[in-house]
Amino acid sequence: MEHLKALIRDVPDFPMQGILFRDVTPLLRDPRGLSQVVDILAERYRGERIDAVAGIESRGFLFGAPLAVALGVGFVPIRKVGKLPADKISREYALEYGTNTLEMHRDAVRPGERVVLVDDLLATGGTARAAAELLEAQGAKVVETAFVIELAFLNGRAALEGRPVHALLEY
Repeated sequence: MEHLKALIRDVPDFPMQGILFRDVTPLLRDPRGLSQVVDILAERYRGERIDAVAGIESRGFLFGAPLAVALGVGFVPIRKVGKLPADKISREYALEYGTNTLEMHRDAVRPGERVVLVDDLLATGGTARAAAELLEAQGAKVVETAFVIELAFLNGRAALEGRPVHALLEY
């Protein structure tokens, strides 16, 4: 895991003053690191009867889609408002510096499907909770929420109460 942690870049004062942004783009650029993240997650979920992997826009797509391929299942994009063309459902959520809305196609999952929800980073948990609520509103079971990075000091796990959380790296 030290190899992975060394590939995370700290960017102070982004997207606003006082925020220390944990940037995964150096990890994405490193083929060994990216492959290691996907391999670790795929190994964790093999044999868990996963039906789909859902990824939260946008960096959740970068880890979730290759994980879905590795598991041999489909990928469900959960997007920011206004990006999906078909019938959709939405949830508003709070960020540490504002609010936003996520949407998912109404037919993206079926009742009873077992889904792993993936994003790059768990901060306050609002984004992941909204995404999980979208999946659950359509009857899917969120088997686990998986993150490359967890900012433990922000206690985002509390927002995901009742849902298992897995993070590869913790700050």
